[in-house]
Amino acid sequence: MPAFLAIIAQLLVCPVPAADHSVSWGTGLLKQKPEWFASAEARAVADSVLQYQSPQGGWPKNTDFARTPHSAADIPPPDDGVSNSFDNEATTLPLHFLAFMITATGDEKYRSAFERGFDYTLAAQYPNGGWPQFFPLRKGYYSHITYNDDAMVRVLNLLKAAAAAKAPFAFISDERRAKAASAVAKGIDCILKTQIKQDGKLTAWCAQHDEKTLEPAWARAYEPPSFSGGETVGIVRFLMEIEAPTPEIIAAIEGAVAWLKSATLQGMRLEEFKNAEGKKDIRIVQDDQAPPLWARFYELGTNRALYLDRDSVFRYDFNEIGHERRNGYAYHGTWPARLLDRDYPKWCEQHGR
Repeated sequence: MPAFLAIIAQLLVCPVPAADHSVSWGTGLLKQKPEWFASAEARAVADSVLQYQSPQGGWPKNTDFARTPHSAADIPPPDDGVSNSFDNEATTLPLHFLAFMITATGDEKYRSAFERGFDYTLAAQYPNGGWPQFFPLRKGYYSHITYNDDAMVRVLNLLKAAAAAKAPFAFISDERRAKAASAVAKGIDCILKTQIKQDGKLTAWCAQHDEKTLEPAWARAYEPPSFSGGETVGIVRFLMEIEAPTPEIIAAIEGAVAWLKSATLQGMRLEEFKNAEGKKDIRIVQDDQAPPLWARFYELGTNRALYLDRDSVFRYDFNEIGHERRNGYAYHGTWPARLLDRDYPKWCEQHGR
């Protein structure tokens, strides 16, 4: 019997009691009081998390780990479209949660699962320092270095905390801490090498970069090689948290911040309305009093806000793309606002800039 099926069979013979459905899986669990992680409720959630871990060591994305699986069909198999991923906090959040459980209980089964997942995360890193969206690697854009939705930044933040033995990662062995520190250093090097230069100036990052050439790359049909008004913010925040930044890191931060300032969309806001068909819709309208807005994509070379439908055609007017994408994707946001208004000035003060 294959190892994966054997695990499932064992779970079905000796099922773990269902986790309390009043507990919501998400980052909010990490904010529980320390004593909660020693509770029966926390153990029920943790036991459920263990069941979703793949034989390779990762976890699937878009899955409610607080809901105990009752059959093999409830657990995504390792080769399906969501398993073994770093997207949407798929693997990093379970690892962080299990670290709290280990700290509170010392239970060896949680430590064993954590170490498998931690080693899986380290093994997924490319020699150039980047991380793919899925590991083992899959054909297509899934293997690109993935900054999209802060996937790689979340991995780096977890490994950075682990390398420093910060709570709740104090239990990690010296060997794994050293490996984590090395992985973070390589990840930072990858970030610096993938930052896009335009006219000799450091600017932003794309949501994904080719894993071989490091150039901006396509993902889905409406996610082109471009400057990212969203993912760039998460990368800059990570770099700003480095306690002793090198001149190269400082230059990367300052270049990205200058680009974000230049990419501000002024005098426009998003407006919800009902279209001629009576459907809820959204559009851009002129408004001189509107707060600053940023686009998700900016065209390489021109810095023009860029909008694509599923036909991959470049458009420069948000109102020209179809209803489905216009309402089903975040083409605009205020992601850099707090960074530019508060966090970057504070960083400058701390580092004498």
